[in-house]
Amino acid sequence: MAPRHHVDLVQHAILAASSHNTQPWKFRLEPGAISILPDRSRRCPAVDPDDHHLYASLGCAAENLLIAARAAGLRGYVSCSAAEAGVRMDFEKMAPSPTDLFKAIPKRQCSRAQYDGSALATEELRLLEEAGQGDGVSVRLLTDRQMIAQVAEFVAAGNSAQFADPAWTEELKAWIRFNAREAARSGDGLYGPVMGSPDVPRWLGALFMRLRFSAERQNRKDVAHIHRSAAVAVVHSESDDIPHWIEAGRCYERLALQATALDLRTAFINQPVEVPDLRAQFAAFLGIGHRRPDFIVRIGRGPEMPRSRRRPVESVLV
Repeated sequence: MAPRHHVDLVQHAILAASSHNTQPWKFRLEPGAISILPDRSRRCPAVDPDDHHLYASLGCAAENLLIAARAAGLRGYVSCSAAEAGVRMDFEKMAPSPTDLFKAIPKRQCSRAQYDGSALATEELRLLEEAGQGDGVSVRLLTDRQMIAQVAEFVAAGNSAQFADPAWTEELKAWIRFNAREAARSGDGLYGPVMGSPDVPRWLGALFMRLRFSAERQNRKDVAHIHRSAAVAVVHSESDDIPHWIEAGRCYERLALQATALDLRTAFINQPVEVPDLRAQFAAFLGIGHRRPDFIVRIGRGPEMPRSRRRPVESVLV
């Protein structure tokens, strides 16, 4: 495989999801292989102290890369590197196989808008559930309104816990890009309009956060959004370790790409899995025993939102 092909595949990989759009990955290009390694300088210790989201983000990037490779005529074989705690993909030639998920890669986004509340068809639910299954990882789709209402209560409790933590607030603020100039300069982070906020100077955005950013306001918004969702997906793993975190990221990315291919929107509502005490309670609510809930995602029909930036490929190569 020529180096140009490697770069093209990485271009698709970096469109994957990551917590706070930190893009915590590095790509090492080798003859016939690509490794995705963690960039620990982009950790979020307040929201992600055990690096679960960081390693799941590597899985998200790996899934994009594998789907893009198949479209380019390359079959990828995945292995996890214990020494480097990363993902390695070795390739062999095959007939090119572009899929709907491949076409969805540049369109997928975390759409934090309000959805229209319309129900999903049986076939849509089947495709989503199939996409979210993996090796030791499962997805549960919640459509019962009472259960979705309980999820909203867990999210509200998670917001209350996180907003009470000054370190969490400062970390989030550090990754917010309040205006287009900041977003273009950094190529990462949460661009304000992506979250429904106006494009404003940093000083004004920081002032707004100090005066009006609160658990109460966020809860009103999140609860309303959850109640207007068609379904809530919970990705959960049989073991709480790095290989399963990576696999959970792959499953989430496939789920989100499948939703995009169906013209559905998705958004993370991960608060109950980011607060350890709530995570155990949430697992009990789901009845999944000692399995780890990795991601919670609301799904529905709604508008596209502005897109977060990505750093150039050259900046993530090693």
